[in-house]
Amino acid sequence: MRVARDYSAEFQHLERAHILGQASTIEHVRVHALMFAWALRQRRTRELFGQAIRIIGAATKTVFGLVPVGNTGGSDVSPFKPMPIPADLQRILDSAS
Repeated sequence: MRVARDYSAEFQHLERAHILGQASTIEHVRVHALMFAWALRQRRTRELFGQAIRIIGAATKTVFGLVPVGNTGGSDVSPFKPMPIPADLQRILDSAS
């Protein structure tokens, strides 16, 4: 989406990747790092700060299963709030189990 300069859609894809990867420490941290880079490119200070905190949380808490399932990972949502998983992503998660 970056080529099309659709920055909103780019972040929505990152949010969906967050839902899919949040059970893996490596993928969870990776998605937050990509969100941090997105915020840096967009000059979104609030998102930068939020992602810095979430990178630390993902790196230290995911291994213990301390993740709010379905959370989209952006700073506009509490990092502790579980959220419903979209049906298409739930099917992907179910097939990976």
